[in-house]
Amino acid sequence: MSKRNSQAAKSAARERIRAQQEAERRREKRKRGAIVAGAIVGVLAIAGGVGYAVMQSNAPSKWEEAADAKVVVPANTSGKDGTTVTIGKSDTKNKVHLYEDPRCPGCAAMEQSIGSAVDKGMEDGDYKLTFTIGTFLDNNLQGEGSKNALSALGAALDVSPDAFLEYKTALYSAKYHPSESTDDFAKDEYLIKVANTVDALKDNNKFKSAVEKGKFDPWAMKMSDSFQSAKGVESTPTIKINDKVVETPKTPDAWKAALKKAGVTK
Repeated sequence: MSKRNSQAAKSAARERIRAQQEAERRREKRKRGAIVAGAIVGVLAIAGGVGYAVMQSNAPSKWEEAADAKVVVPANTSGKDGTTVTIGKSDTKNKVHLYEDPRCPGCAAMEQSIGSAVDKGMEDGDYKLTFTIGTFLDNNLQGEGSKNALSALGAALDVSPDAFLEYKTALYSAKYHPSESTDDFAKDEYLIKVANTVDALKDNNKFKSAVEKGKFDPWAMKMSDSFQSAKGVESTPTIKINDKVVETPKTPDAWKAALKKAGVTK
Protein backbone atom coordinates (compact mmCIF):
# COMPACT_ATOMS: atom_id res chain seq x y z
CA MET A 1 0.00 0.00 0.00
CA SER A 2 1.53 3.37 -0.88
CA LYS A 3 1.96 6.10 1.79
CA ARG A 4 -0.50 8.18 -0.06
CA ASN A 5 -2.98 5.31 0.11
CA SER A 6 -2.33 4.89 3.89
CA GLN A 7 -3.06 8.57 4.60
CA ALA A 8 -6.20 8.40 2.54
CA ALA A 9 -7.33 5.36 4.50
CA LYS A 10 -6.77 7.18 7.80
CA SER A 11 -8.62 10.24 6.49
CA ALA A 12 -11.49 8.08 5.33
CA ALA A 13 -11.60 6.38 8.73
CA ARG A 14 -11.73 9.71 10.52
CA GLU A 15 -14.53 10.83 8.20
CA ARG A 16 -16.55 7.69 8.94
CA ILE A 17 -16.12 8.26 12.68
CA ARG A 18 -17.19 11.90 12.32
CA ALA A 19 -20.21 10.90 10.25
CA GLN A 20 -21.20 8.26 12.81
CA GLN A 21 -20.89 10.78 15.63
CA GLU A 22 -22.95 13.31 13.71
CA ALA A 23 -25.60 10.70 12.97
CA GLU A 24 -25.71 9.75 16.66
CA ARG A 25 -26.13 13.40 17.65
CA ARG A 26 -29.03 13.73 15.20
CA ARG A 27 -30.68 10.58 16.60
CA GLU A 28 -30.38 11.91 20.16
CA LYS A 29 -31.81 15.24 19.06
CA ARG A 30 -34.77 13.55 17.38
CA LYS A 31 -35.33 11.38 20.44
CA ARG A 32 -35.37 14.39 22.76
CA GLY A 33 -37.73 16.18 20.37
CA ALA A 34 -40.09 13.21 20.34
CA ILE A 35 -40.12 13.07 24.14
CA VAL A 36 -40.87 16.79 24.40
CA ALA A 37 -43.53 16.57 21.70
CA GLY A 38 -45.12 13.60 23.44
CA ALA A 39 -45.18 15.50 26.70
CA ILE A 40 -46.79 18.51 25.01
CA VAL A 41 -49.40 16.29 23.36
CA GLY A 42 -50.11 14.67 26.73
CA VAL A 43 -50.53 18.04 28.41
CA LEU A 44 -52.77 19.25 25.58
CA ALA A 45 -54.80 16.05 25.75
CA ILE A 46 -55.29 16.50 29.48
CA ALA A 47 -56.13 20.16 29.02
CA GLY A 48 -58.47 19.24 26.19
CA GLY A 49 -60.12 16.59 28.32
CA VAL A 50 -60.55 19.04 31.19
CA GLY A 51 -61.84 21.65 28.76
CA TYR A 52 -64.30 19.19 27.26
CA ALA A 53 -65.48 18.15 30.71
CA VAL A 54 -65.96 21.80 31.67
CA MET A 55 -67.84 22.44 28.43
CA GLN A 56 -70.04 19.41 29.06
CA SER A 57 -70.79 20.47 32.62
CA ASN A 58 -71.74 23.92 31.38
CA ALA A 59 -73.81 22.63 28.46
CA PRO A 60 -77.56 23.14 28.86
CA SER A 61 -79.59 20.08 29.79
CA LYS A 62 -82.29 18.63 27.55
CA TRP A 63 -84.94 20.40 29.59
CA GLU A 64 -83.09 23.72 29.68
CA GLU A 65 -82.95 23.57 25.90
CA ALA A 66 -86.64 22.68 25.80
CA ALA A 67 -87.48 25.71 27.92
CA ASP A 68 -86.04 27.97 25.21
CA ALA A 69 -87.26 25.97 22.20
CA LYS A 70 -90.22 26.74 19.99
CA VAL A 71 -93.43 25.41 21.54
CA VAL A 72 -95.46 22.87 19.61
CA VAL A 73 -98.95 23.15 21.08
CA PRO A 74 -100.97 19.94 21.54
CA ALA A 75 -104.42 19.79 20.01
CA ASN A 76 -107.32 20.41 22.41
CA THR A 77 -105.56 23.23 24.24
CA SER A 78 -105.96 27.00 24.20
CA GLY A 79 -104.43 30.14 25.65
CA LYS A 80 -100.81 31.29 25.55
CA ASP A 81 -98.52 28.38 24.63
CA GLY A 82 -101.47 26.01 24.89
CA THR A 83 -101.29 25.87 28.68
CA THR A 84 -105.08 26.07 29.10
CA VAL A 85 -106.54 22.57 29.12
CA THR A 86 -110.34 22.52 29.41
CA ILE A 87 -112.46 19.41 29.01
CA GLY A 88 -116.26 19.38 29.09
CA LYS A 89 -119.25 21.22 27.71
CA SER A 90 -118.41 24.80 26.81
CA ASP A 91 -121.81 26.14 27.97
CA THR A 92 -121.32 24.86 31.53
CA LYS A 93 -120.70 27.79 33.88
CA ASN A 94 -119.16 25.74 36.69
CA LYS A 95 -115.48 24.85 36.65
CA VAL A 96 -113.37 22.39 38.59
CA HIS A 97 -109.65 23.08 38.30
CA LEU A 98 -107.10 20.42 39.24
CA TYR A 99 -103.47 21.23 40.04
CA GLU A 100 -101.28 18.15 39.93
CA ASP A 101 -97.74 16.84 39.49
CA PRO A 102 -97.24 13.48 37.73
CA ARG A 103 -94.90 12.13 40.44
CA CYS A 104 -97.13 13.30 43.30
CA PRO A 105 -98.28 10.37 45.49
CA GLY A 106 -101.15 12.46 46.84
CA CYS A 107 -102.35 13.08 43.28
CA ALA A 108 -102.23 9.34 42.65
CA ALA A 109 -104.24 8.72 45.82
CA MET A 110 -106.81 11.32 44.76
CA GLU A 111 -107.14 9.80 41.30
CA GLN A 112 -107.57 6.33 42.73
CA SER A 113 -110.22 7.45 45.23
CA ILE A 114 -112.33 10.12 43.48
CA GLY A 115 -110.95 10.31 39.94
CA SER A 116 -113.84 8.49 38.31
CA ALA A 117 -116.39 10.58 40.24
CA VAL A 118 -114.65 13.80 39.15
CA ASP A 119 -114.66 12.68 35.51
CA LYS A 120 -118.31 11.61 35.70
CA GLY A 121 -119.44 15.02 36.92
CA MET A 122 -117.72 16.57 33.91
CA GLU A 123 -119.27 14.00 31.55
CA ASP A 124 -122.72 14.66 33.05
CA GLY A 125 -122.30 18.37 32.32
CA ASP A 126 -122.16 19.52 35.95
CA TYR A 127 -118.90 21.39 35.34
CA LYS A 128 -115.93 21.75 33.04
CA LEU A 129 -112.59 20.25 34.07
CA THR A 130 -109.45 22.32 33.71
CA PHE A 131 -105.89 21.26 34.47
CA THR A 132 -102.60 22.86 35.41
CA ILE A 133 -99.79 20.37 35.79
CA GLY A 134 -96.49 21.13 37.48
CA THR A 135 -93.09 19.45 37.71
CA PHE A 136 -91.67 20.78 40.97
CA LEU A 137 -91.19 17.28 42.37
CA ASP A 138 -88.34 16.71 39.93
CA ASN A 139 -86.40 19.30 41.92
CA ASN A 140 -87.55 18.02 45.30
CA LEU A 141 -86.95 14.33 44.57
CA GLN A 142 -84.26 14.68 41.88
CA GLY A 143 -84.91 13.41 38.38
CA GLU A 144 -87.02 14.34 35.38
CA GLY A 145 -90.01 12.01 35.55
CA SER A 146 -92.58 14.74 36.13
CA LYS A 147 -91.41 16.71 33.09
CA ASN A 148 -91.22 13.61 30.91
CA ALA A 149 -94.67 12.38 31.97
CA LEU A 150 -96.15 15.83 31.40
CA SER A 151 -94.71 15.85 27.89
CA ALA A 152 -96.28 12.43 27.31
CA LEU A 153 -99.61 13.73 28.62
CA GLY A 154 -99.32 16.46 26.01
CA ALA A 155 -98.88 13.78 23.37
CA ALA A 156 -102.01 12.01 24.68
CA LEU A 157 -103.97 15.27 24.67
CA ASP A 158 -102.90 15.76 21.06
CA VAL A 159 -104.72 12.49 20.31
CA SER A 160 -107.92 13.39 22.18
CA PRO A 161 -109.23 14.70 25.52
CA ASP A 162 -110.46 11.22 26.39
CA ALA A 163 -107.02 9.75 25.70
CA PHE A 164 -105.54 12.41 28.00
CA LEU A 165 -107.93 11.58 30.85
CA GLU A 166 -107.54 7.81 30.49
CA TYR A 167 -103.76 8.08 30.26
CA LYS A 168 -103.60 10.32 33.33
CA THR A 169 -105.70 7.76 35.20
CA ALA A 170 -103.35 4.97 34.13
CA LEU A 171 -100.23 6.92 35.17
CA TYR A 172 -101.75 7.53 38.60
CA SER A 173 -102.99 3.97 39.02
CA ALA A 174 -101.74 1.76 41.84
CA LYS A 175 -100.21 -0.56 39.25
CA TYR A 176 -98.14 2.00 37.39
CA HIS A 177 -97.53 5.01 39.61
CA PRO A 178 -93.93 4.76 40.89
CA SER A 179 -92.86 5.34 44.46
CA GLU A 180 -91.17 8.62 45.35
CA SER A 181 -87.81 6.85 45.54
CA THR A 182 -87.90 5.86 41.86
CA ASP A 183 -88.10 7.90 38.67
CA ASP A 184 -89.71 5.45 36.25
CA PHE A 185 -91.55 8.24 34.43
CA ALA A 186 -88.17 9.50 33.20
CA LYS A 187 -88.03 6.46 30.89
CA ASP A 188 -89.85 6.80 27.59
CA GLU A 189 -90.32 3.04 27.34
CA TYR A 190 -92.15 3.02 30.68
CA LEU A 191 -94.50 5.82 29.61
CA ILE A 192 -95.22 3.97 26.36
CA LYS A 193 -95.81 0.75 28.30
CA VAL A 194 -98.48 2.51 30.40
CA ALA A 195 -99.95 4.11 27.28
CA ASN A 196 -100.49 0.69 25.76
CA THR A 197 -103.18 0.10 28.40
CA VAL A 198 -105.22 2.95 26.83
CA ASP A 199 -107.13 1.95 23.70
CA ALA A 200 -106.58 5.23 21.88
CA LEU A 201 -102.84 5.13 22.56
CA LYS A 202 -102.09 1.44 22.20
CA ASP A 203 -99.62 0.91 19.36
CA ASN A 204 -100.27 4.51 18.33
CA ASN A 205 -97.15 5.40 16.33
CA LYS A 206 -97.92 9.12 16.33
CA PHE A 207 -98.11 9.15 20.12
CA LYS A 208 -95.01 6.96 20.47
CA SER A 209 -92.98 9.16 18.15
CA ALA A 210 -94.03 12.31 20.03
CA VAL A 211 -92.90 10.78 23.33
CA GLU A 212 -89.58 9.47 22.03
CA LYS A 213 -88.71 12.65 20.15
CA GLY A 214 -89.83 14.95 22.96
CA LYS A 215 -92.21 16.79 20.64
CA PHE A 216 -94.10 18.37 23.54
CA ASP A 217 -91.13 18.92 25.88
CA PRO A 218 -91.20 22.72 25.33
CA TRP A 219 -94.95 22.73 25.98
CA ALA A 220 -94.37 20.79 29.20
CA MET A 221 -91.92 23.45 30.36
CA LYS A 222 -94.45 26.22 29.63
CA MET A 223 -97.16 24.31 31.48
CA SER A 224 -94.78 23.89 34.42
CA ASP A 225 -94.17 27.65 34.42
CA SER A 226 -97.94 28.18 34.43
CA PHE A 227 -98.19 26.00 37.52
CA GLN A 228 -95.46 27.97 39.26
CA SER A 229 -97.35 31.21 38.73
CA ALA A 230 -100.73 29.83 39.86
CA LYS A 231 -102.22 31.80 42.77
CA GLY A 232 -103.28 30.08 45.96
CA VAL A 233 -101.61 26.79 45.07
CA GLU A 234 -99.12 25.67 47.69
CA SER A 235 -99.03 21.93 47.06
CA THR A 236 -100.44 19.09 45.00
CA PRO A 237 -103.08 18.02 44.65
CA THR A 238 -105.01 21.26 44.87
CA ILE A 239 -108.64 21.52 43.78
CA LYS A 240 -110.46 24.73 42.98
CA ILE A 241 -114.21 24.78 42.45
CA ASN A 242 -115.20 27.98 40.68
CA ASP A 243 -111.80 29.49 41.56
CA LYS A 244 -112.03 28.69 45.29
CA VAL A 245 -109.65 26.18 46.87
CA VAL A 246 -111.42 23.28 48.61
CA GLU A 247 -110.03 20.58 50.83
CA THR A 248 -109.28 17.48 48.77
CA PRO A 249 -112.11 14.95 49.33
CA LYS A 250 -111.16 11.38 50.19
CA THR A 251 -114.25 9.57 48.89
CA PRO A 252 -116.82 9.98 46.09
CA ASP A 253 -119.47 10.94 48.66
CA ALA A 254 -117.15 13.60 50.08
CA TRP A 255 -116.65 14.89 46.53
CA LYS A 256 -120.40 15.21 46.03
CA ALA A 257 -120.65 17.07 49.34
CA ALA A 258 -117.88 19.46 48.28
CA LEU A 259 -119.68 20.20 45.03
CA LYS A 260 -122.98 20.81 46.84
CA LYS A 261 -121.29 23.16 49.32
CA ALA A 262 -119.75 25.09 46.42
CA GLY A 263 -123.20 25.47 44.82
CA VAL A 264 -122.50 23.13 41.91
CA THR A 265 -125.84 21.46 41.29
CA LYS A 266 -127.73 20.29 38.22
